Amino acid sequence: MENLTLNLDLLILAGLKVTPQSSTPAFILLLLVYIIVMVSNMGLVVLIFRSRSLHQPMYLLFCNLMINHAFGATVIIPHILKDIIISPSKRHIYYINCVAQAFCAHFHGTASYTVLTIMAFDRYVAICNPLRYASIMTNRMVVKLSVAAWGSALVMVAILLGLTIRLSRCRRTLPNLFCDNASLFSLSCESVLINNIYGLTYTILLLGSSIGSITLTYLKIVAVCMRRKNKALNRKALQTCASHLAACLLLLVMAFIIIILHRFPHLSDYRKMVPILGHATMPIVNAMTYGVQIKAVRQTIKNVLHIK
Repeated sequence: MENLTLNLDLLILAGLKVTPQSSTPAFILLLLVYIIVMVSNMGLVVLIFRSRSLHQPMYLLFCNLMINHAFGATVIIPHILKDIIISPSKRHIYYINCVAQAFCAHFHGTASYTVLTIMAFDRYVAICNPLRYASIMTNRMVVKLSVAAWGSALVMVAILLGLTIRLSRCRRTLPNLFCDNASLFSLSCESVLINNIYGLTYTILLLGSSIGSITLTYLKIVAVCMRRKNKALNRKALQTCASHLAACLLLLVMAFIIIILHRFPHLSDYRKMVPILGHATMPIVNAMTYGVQIKAVRQTIKNVLHIK
């Protein structure tokens, strides 16, 4: 009985199918991507906090997105790097570590939507209520919005994983690249009806509230721009929204691709690649979009590098 319990506590991960010839190039490429993600995102966070001219609500809320990108990349990419350089027979993970990794992965994904939602609220106030922007978007409000974004993600994911760890286990193999909730409750032979119901509710609530609020926000922004009929102001307003909108669209595309691929088990290898692309491309694209397109950030980078 003790041996059975011990075996069930040590799980087997499917991991990536990498040939010995391609393991070294894949490791080097993914390592370089991880370094770029961390340097670009955390570099922007440090830059914003050190530059008093960037201590504005939009940039402070933007720091939440960059921190979340770095957190998500750290949860997933080092684990994949380790699996690339070891043999498939040694790709083991303890159940408690798997639960922790699944919690962090879902927390990162949920926070991506909640953080983008509070950033949309900031853009709405700035464009639709510019005269009241300073009185509404105070430092206190920025802290409240940030706590709400991270706190709601924490509660939702805690319930999600809490329903999963209550299940007994009768299997050891995880058919995935890393640990997530669906892989964890697939280890059980019990009924997972409650897990499926909450998972569906969780997904609908998260995507529905995030997409709905962001869509409503941009509809109101467009309506204000159409009534204002000032091309210069409208152009400036839309430029400030472009980076946020690009981040939202990229996140939604990645989410829908993962959801669709989950419906086709024979495409499991492609489903494994999508999270890697998401954790590699999204942080870099968002960092470049905000760092290059936002004039204040671009000017600060030039000043730091002494480039005229």
